[in-house]
Amino acid sequence: MRERPSWLSTGILLLGALYCLIPVIWVLMASTKSSGELFSTFTLAPSSHLFDNISELSGYRDGLFWRWMANTVLYAGVGGLLSVVVSAAAGYGLAKYTFRGKDLSFKLLLAGVLVPGVVLAIPQYLLMAQIGLTNTYWSVLLPSIISPYGIYLARIYAGASVPDDVIEAARTDGAGEARTFFTIAMPMMAPALVTIFLFQFVAIWNNYMLPYIMLGNDRLFPLTVGLSGLLNQGASVPAMYTSVITGALLSIIPLIALFFLLQRYWKVDMGGAVKG
Repeated sequence: MRERPSWLSTGILLLGALYCLIPVIWVLMASTKSSGELFSTFTLAPSSHLFDNISELSGYRDGLFWRWMANTVLYAGVGGLLSVVVSAAAGYGLAKYTFRGKDLSFKLLLAGVLVPGVVLAIPQYLLMAQIGLTNTYWSVLLPSIISPYGIYLARIYAGASVPDDVIEAARTDGAGEARTFFTIAMPMMAPALVTIFLFQFVAIWNNYMLPYIMLGNDRLFPLTVGLSGLLNQGASVPAMYTSVITGALLSIIPLIALFFLLQRYWKVDMGGAVKG
């Protein structure tokens, strides 16, 4: 017999969803306001200045905002893809190979999951300064490649979804370790790798402290640092606030699109997992 849903739990879920959606709705409505309307009596009713605000934002310093957008796509896209490859290889190695120090490595990995990224920003800056990579794209990309949580997730999934018999059969057929990993193990780990990519992409996209410390040239800034600079200018130029809000709206559109694009892979795989 099917259990009837609890009205209390449903109500709590709806309140939680509303709590998360209100800021998004506010940004959407505020981005349609002019600077005068924004600082007068504000309502959630939309206005008609969205495209004017986008045009004004696009015209700021010859389209600097779109340079920030492109930088962010570069940092998050390339960093996320490289992180997937590194996480998959490390997780597969921890799950399928036996070597000295394996347990200690995994315990250190678990400890790394608990360390906030902001704590590592200063040491990473000092390391990058020693090799002369600060204020370059590499200073943001290289630290983004390693994801302790991604490696942990890949290790758990590789242990559960890549059978030892399949690996042994590939070795018997003459496949090398690299070929076995890339052509057999990685396709089997695809659902975990999609999840790792999405998590790392969002983490890099929203990262503020690392690029703020690493970069001095505003043409290398991602959206987080660039919009923060515009927000600081709003104290003396209040019209900048509308540009910041419009930029915030445009900055979340790629994340929403990516989520809907990758969501179908989770659905397909969850169905496959149930069937298996």
